[in-house]
Amino acid sequence: MIVIHNFRTALEDETPLTTAAAKRLGLKEGDIQKVRIVRRAVDARRKPHISFVHTLQVETPLEKAVCKKLRNDRDIVLGQPKERPPILLGTTPLKGRPVVVGLGPAGLFAALALARQGYRPLVLERGRDVERRSRDVADFWQSGRLDPASNVQFGEGGAGTFSDGKLTTRVNHPRMQELLEIMVDAGAPPEIAYLHKPHVGTDLLRLVVKNLREEIKRLGGEVRFEHQVTDLQVTDGRVAAVEINGQEREACAAVLLGIGHSARDTYAMLQARGAAMEAKPFAIGLRIEHPQEVLDQAQYGAATGHPRLGAADYALVYHHPSNGRTAYSFCMCPGGLVIASASEEGGVVTNGMSLYSRASGLANSALVVNVLPEDHDGTPLGGVSFQRQWEQAAFVAGGGGYAAPVQAVGDFLQGHDGKTEFLTSPSYRPGIKRTHLGACLPAFVGDTLRQALSDFGRKIKGFDHPGAVLTGVETRTSAPLRILRGRDFQSLTLQGLYPLGEGAGYAGGIMSAALDGYMAALSLMESYGPPR
Repeated sequence: MIVIHNFRTALEDETPLTTAAAKRLGLKEGDIQKVRIVRRAVDARRKPHISFVHTLQVETPLEKAVCKKLRNDRDIVLGQPKERPPILLGTTPLKGRPVVVGLGPAGLFAALALARQGYRPLVLERGRDVERRSRDVADFWQSGRLDPASNVQFGEGGAGTFSDGKLTTRVNHPRMQELLEIMVDAGAPPEIAYLHKPHVGTDLLRLVVKNLREEIKRLGGEVRFEHQVTDLQVTDGRVAAVEINGQEREACAAVLLGIGHSARDTYAMLQARGAAMEAKPFAIGLRIEHPQEVLDQAQYGAATGHPRLGAADYALVYHHPSNGRTAYSFCMCPGGLVIASASEEGGVVTNGMSLYSRASGLANSALVVNVLPEDHDGTPLGGVSFQRQWEQAAFVAGGGGYAAPVQAVGDFLQGHDGKTEFLTSPSYRPGIKRTHLGACLPAFVGDTLRQALSDFGRKIKGFDHPGAVLTGVETRTSAPLRILRGRDFQSLTLQGLYPLGEGAGYAGGIMSAALDGYMAALSLMESYGPPR
C-alpha cells in the first residue's frame, strides 16, 4: 500500500482520484487496484485558489517499484495496514450484568462494546427514546413548556443528539477509526471516516443512535427508558446495587456512569455516596448569530456558494492582556439554529444545532470565557451553582417562559438597549426579549467578550457587525467538575464505579466521549469475563 500525503486538487478539478493518483505516481490508471481517502480538508488560505488537500492510500502491485523510483519524494511512502489492538477478556466472571447509566455517546459505546462481547449490559436512561424525545423538544421550542425529564440535555443520544453532530476531535487514538466505522454502519454518512471536519447533523444522528440501540438489544443488552439512577448502594467501598426512580433496586458489581454534564442531581447523589470529585475549569458566554453568507464571503471570497464547499465555519481565540481570560468560539454550527437547551425549571440555556444539509442560511457559535474554580467557592458542586445562577438570571432577563435575552453586537459593545437593527431575525425559540445581556453575565465574561469581538472582527470581516445577534446564555460547555478515577477507569473511592465521558470530566464532544466510554468498557472486560 502506498500512502500519498499532501495531495492537492483544485476546487474546480473533477478528475477522478484514481486518474489523478495514477498520474502522481507515474502509473497507468489500470495499474491501480484501489484508492482510499484517509483524510480530506479544505485549504482556503490562498483565495481565490481554494483546494482540497488529501491523504490517500493506493493499492497497486507495483508499489515497491514506485517507492524506489520516488524515494526522494517525502509525500510518498510505503504504508502498512494498521491492525487494531485485540480485545482481551478477563477470566473471573462478573457478578451480575454490568449496568450502563446514560445513553449518550459514552454510555452508548460502552454498552455496545459490552454487548458485542456477550456481557448483556443493562442500560438505564433517565430520559425517553429518541423518537419521543424529539417530539418533547419540538413542543418545548414551540410552546415554552419544559419537560425536565425529556429535553435537549436528557434522553437517548445525550445532548449531542440536538447539536451540529460534529465528530471532530483532537484525540489521536488507534480505535477512533473503528468508532467512526461503527457509526457509518449505523447510518452515518460514509465521508465522516475521512473528512477533516466531519459532521452528521441532528437529523441523521437520531437515526444512528436508534440503530445502535437496536444493535445493543439484538446482542442481548436491555435498554430501559425513564429509568433514573437515584442512588447507589455501597458496601465496604464497593458498589453493590443501583436504586432506580427512588424505589426499584438492581444488584450489580459494575456501574458505567455516562450521565452527561447536566445531571446535577446525580452529581449531588454521588458526592453524598463518597465519590471523589474536584472542581474543574469550564466556560460560559453567549451565542452569536450571523447570516451564513457573511461567513462564506469572509472565508471563501469569490468561491462563495460553490456546491463542493458547503457552509463555512470558523474557530477563534482571544487572550485578554489585562485580566488573563481567554475567549473562544465553541460548538460552531454552520447553517444551523440557536436552540433552547434548558433542563431545569426557571433557567435559560442556549446551544447550537444544525441538520446534515446545514442549509438554514444562518451561522451561529458560542462565544465563551473560561471560568476557574476560584471564581466560585471552589467546591466540586460550586461550578453547578455558578452555572445555575446565570441561567436563572437569563430567565429573568428574558421575561420568563424560557424566552431568551438578546442584544445586537453594536448595542452590547456600546451599552445600548434595542437600538440597532438585527442583521437577521434571531432563530431562538420559543421567544426572545431585547435587553442588556450584561445582566446575565459575570462582569469578567462581559468585559472579555467585548474585547474579543473587536479582535474577531479583524480576523473575519463582518464578524463584529453591529447587527449580529447575541443570545444569552451559554453555560453547558462542559462539566464543571471531574469525578476522579484511576488508570483502570474506576472511581478512586468507589470500586466498581466507572465514571465516563463528558459528564465525568474526561471528554469534550461526541467522539471523545464515545471513545472514553468504549475504552472504559474494554478496561472492565480485561478484568472480568462475561457474567454467567
